[in-house]
Amino acid sequence: MSTPEPLSADQAVARAVALAAAGGRSVLGIAGAPGAGKSTLARRVVTAVTEQLGPSVAVQVPMDGFHLANAALDALGRHDRKGAIDTFDAAGYVALVRRLTRTGGGLDDTETVWAPDFDRRVDEPVAGSIAVPPETVLVVSEGNYLLDQSAPWRELPGLFTETWACVVDDDVRIDRLVGRHMRHGRDHESARAWAVEVDGVNAARVTADLHRASVLVRT
Repeated sequence: MSTPEPLSADQAVARAVALAAAGGRSVLGIAGAPGAGKSTLARRVVTAVTEQLGPSVAVQVPMDGFHLANAALDALGRHDRKGAIDTFDAAGYVALVRRLTRTGGGLDDTETVWAPDFDRRVDEPVAGSIAVPPETVLVVSEGNYLLDQSAPWRELPGLFTETWACVVDDDVRIDRLVGRHMRHGRDHESARAWAVEVDGVNAARVTADLHRASVLVRT
């Protein structure tokens, strides 16, 4: 089977609007390597759906809310590899996705689900930050490891309504990461080192599974 041509970001946003307009609860998973543009695409989707269908219809719930706290990473000796697959509460994230799809946790259609966010200003997850009310018809969740084949991550494609994979030229992706790390306090040398050495290891793992997505999006 040939690999389908990636959609443009505009085409992907239009697809998401149509998915939301179809009614019922859909949960869209957007995967991609660090710096691939997942969060930017997720925000574009939520903005477009909100503009066309109204407030609370679409909500963004990032996988990054399940980063382990810095104190936990210090205790595990993994702070210098923050962002690796073992530095997330994977089981907690999968459980949340089940609740959002209304297939687990005894959830009914009248309950608001509260999800964690990630505050880049303090580099920490923040519990109970994002409300997903019952009227939400499209939840957009983005993260590195949504297509990973290890447990419990491998459960996610069966839970998401659709899985998208962001594809981007590697030099563009690295430049984005360097800029991000510099905005959060690193000098250029250390920002590039982190982008290539730490983020690069994670990117290689993520990229190996992007072919499992139902839709590719050029970002």
